[in-house]
This record gives sequence, structure tokens and C-alpha cells, in this order.
Amino acid sequence: MLETELVPPVRSYLEGLGYQVYVNPDGADFFDIIARRGAEVGLVELKVADWKKVVHQALRRRGWGDWVAVVLPRRSLAEKVVQRPVAPRGKRVGVWFVDDGKVVVHRTAEPFVAPGEVDPFPEPKAWLVERLDITDGLASTGPASWSVPDAGRVGGRRRSSRDWRLEEFPEPDPPV
Repeated sequence: MLETELVPPVRSYLEGLGYQVYVNPDGADFFDIIARRGAEVGLVELKVADWKKVVHQALRRRGWGDWVAVVLPRRSLAEKVVQRPVAPRGKRVGVWFVDDGKVVVHRTAEPFVAPGEVDPFPEPKAWLVERLDITDGLASTGPASWSVPDAGRVGGRRRSSRDWRLEEFPEPDPPV
């Protein structure tokens, strides 16, 4: 199976939820699928091989959207992904699979920045929304450059999503 075979059911599922769907909008497979509904932006990572890395891959994209989900071709792989130990924020990554041409949500995608939390990376999402606006003809700043930017500097060098760590997203204190 190819990742492209997962696209039609995922597109249909997301469109059924009212999202506008962009498949590989950057032309470089950095973003497999972007889902946009109003101000909400979701990212979907498709994975048919090397499933052990899919949550890490999704977490590397987290700054560009409100939520991230991964889609696998089988329930057994989705179950393996959910059973792997991850940091608390990793549990916010949605895990979906395709069964008989339909998306099944095994774990719901949750927002990486919960209500009341400060978004530590607002710039990447603003950049992505601007690209989507240009693509949709809502902004007229010329053609959209999809060269994915970094998110600041670390140790004197430009920062990339590879530098982001889960510690930068501390879990909020439980309510008292």
C-alpha cells in the first residue's frame, strides 16, 4: 500500500466534518494533509511504513497547527502506536486508521495548546495560515513560498522543528 491510497478516505472524512483539505500543499511532503475549518488548522500525517516514527514526526509538526493526527493503514498498527510509551503531549496526537475505505478514529486528536495555555510557537501557524490564504486567493502578496521556516534561534543558530522538545510544552497543573 502507498500513502497516496490513504488520501481519498482521509479527504472524505475531513470534508465530511466541514474542513477544507489541502493534500501535499508544499509539494515536498512536509505536510501530507492540512485540514482547515475557519481559524482551526489540523495536520494529518500518513504512514504506511516505519510506523514507529510516526508520532515523533507528528510532534515535529505540532507548531504549525492546532492539532495533529496520524493515519495508518490497519487497526493493528494504530493499536501498536497507541500502546507505545510517549510523553504526555504525545497522547494528544490523534491516531486514525483506514478500514474498508473509511477512517476510524482510534484516539482523538486533541489541541496541543489547551484553553488557557500560552502557545509557545504562534509564528509557524501564522506562517501556514498565510500560505493557505495565498493559495486560496484570500491574500494577494504574490505566489506562496512553501519553503518551511524555522521557529527562531537555538544556541546561536536558526531553530528548526527538530529542536523542539516536549519539555517546551509543560503539562498544566491539575485543577485544585
